[in-house]
Amino acid sequence: MVSVRIFRYLHSICWGQDSVEQHLREKTSAEGNQVTLLCNYTLMRSANAYLFWYKQLPNRSPTFILSDFSIGKGTTEPEFQERFHAKLDSTLGTVPLMIQDVRVSDSAVYYCALKPTVTEAHSTLIQKHNSLALMRNA
Repeated sequence: MVSVRIFRYLHSICWGQDSVEQHLREKTSAEGNQVTLLCNYTLMRSANAYLFWYKQLPNRSPTFILSDFSIGKGTTEPEFQERFHAKLDSTLGTVPLMIQDVRVSDSAVYYCALKPTVTEAHSTLIQKHNSLALMRNA
């Protein structure tokens, strides 16, 4: 049997009052199941939410997975379209990442990022991360 463990770490990077939050958690699942990584966000300075998910493998740069917006439509990179999905819920302030048919190759750090949409001289990216570790039972 193959088991999947998901570790969530609270990583506090935030500027201004808009924020993303992920609570420290661990989940276990058999390989092939669906796994959901939660991302909660709060908008204090912005009216519209622009959320992004990234996957980072060890010693590699983060790879864009998908985006979802409170107004308009986001995009999903072709290599992730079959198994990775997210649906932003602006009422609840969540954008969970769902990974279907989870595989050992999905082991990585997953970042949830919020881009504030306030018109200003500069823009800031607010991000948190989830670490997804898949392990085989001995």
